[in-house]
Amino acid sequence: MPMTLESLSIAVKNALGDAIVDVSERLGELTVVVKPQGYVAAMTVLRDHPDCHFEQLIDLCGMDYSGYGDGLREGARFAVVTHLLSVTNNQRLRVRVFCPDDDLPVVASMVEIWPAANWFEREAFDLFGIVFEGHPDLRRILTDYGFIGHPFRKDFPLSGNVEMRYDPTQQRVIYQPVSIEPREIVPRIVRDESYGAGR
Repeated sequence: MPMTLESLSIAVKNALGDAIVDVSERLGELTVVVKPQGYVAAMTVLRDHPDCHFEQLIDLCGMDYSGYGDGLREGARFAVVTHLLSVTNNQRLRVRVFCPDDDLPVVASMVEIWPAANWFEREAFDLFGIVFEGHPDLRRILTDYGFIGHPFRKDFPLSGNVEMRYDPTQQRVIYQPVSIEPREIVPRIVRDESYGAGR
């Protein structure tokens, strides 16, 4: 018989105990926020405890909460969100851990617990600048190795800092300052009566 969300919530609370900061249920999914200093231990329990048995890591991503809720939210800026699957219990669980330091966001790596976390953690490092302590090969995965900054941070400029192009005279790729002029993009809501009439 599959576990209900309520029984899963009770099982997770009993298994993790003091490692939990918050447990919430929304849209039929359970989210657990754990303390950063107990992150590895909590995730190991979630994998190994017979009442939890989350044997599979489905996804791991970084989050930047600056400006969240119209900037009224208080607390740490960066978080790592992991989605786990228990095939045994036919349940999913979202686990969130906040990075204690906004200037240098660091959390423990999950690669030793779930090897599937490897590339997900590299992506979160590349796009958000979150450092995963204990990761075996933490380097950029989507942007160029010479890329400056982390493009998914909310304070990263939309046009970027530099642009890359191939120069036929030098026969190589060169970097140069961004040549796009900053502009405000306003969606066109009101259209002329003749809009699309020629089709």
